Formats: sequence, structure tokens, C-alpha cells
Amino acid sequence: MLIDDYRKGWALRYLREAVDEIKIAKKDSKAFNLIFDAVRKAQAAIYYSLGEPIFIDSIVQEALEKSLPAENPVLRCLIEIEKTIKQLEQMEGEPQASRISDLAIKESNRIVSIASKIVGLLISED
Repeated sequence: MLIDDYRKGWALRYLREAVDEIKIAKKDSKAFNLIFDAVRKAQAAIYYSLGEPIFIDSIVQEALEKSLPAENPVLRCLIEIEKTIKQLEQMEGEPQASRISDLAIKESNRIVSIASKIVGLLISED
């Protein structure tokens, strides 16, 4: 078994919450900050589906700090997601110009889509 029921449950829960929060943020500009929660939840869903989230996060953070090229395609993907999330979080303090919110929604949709594919793949192998 690739993913145990505990981690599978958390991965699916975080993924559902991420999708719901993005839907809410799209409908209500006052809920724009939910986008940032949604991308972190999508990332958590990936981490839960891969193993122990704390360990996965420490691997990604170490790879980012060392700035060495990641040879492993999964690690490369996780690093790119982390970089994108950090860029989105920097936008959080900026005025919510339509260009920024459109970019944030586009990128959050992309991250949630990637997370859905990764989690779905790992759960289907279960």
C-alpha cells in the first residue's frame, strides 16, 4: 500500500477544502485571502500523499536553501510549487488590483490542479 488511510484522508480533505476556498474567493472579492490558504492546503494534500508532511517540507526547504538543481522530477515539481506559493503570498499585502487577483486565481487553480493529479495518481495506485 503506497498511502495509508490516515494520510489518504487528510490529503483528500485538504484537496476538497482548497477547491472550495478557491470557488469562494472567485465569487467574493472580500474572500480573496482564501486563495493563499487554498494553495497551502493543496500543497499539504501533496505532502500527505507522499509521506510524512513535516519530512517532505524539510526536504523541499533544504533544496530551496541550497539552490541546487533538483534531479528528481517530483522534488523539482515540489520546489516550483513552493516558489509559486511564496510569490503569491508576497502579493497578499499588495492592493488587490484586478491583474494581481487574476494572476493569483490562475496560479492557485494551477497548483490545485497539479495537487489533484498527484494525489489522484497516488491514491489510484493504492
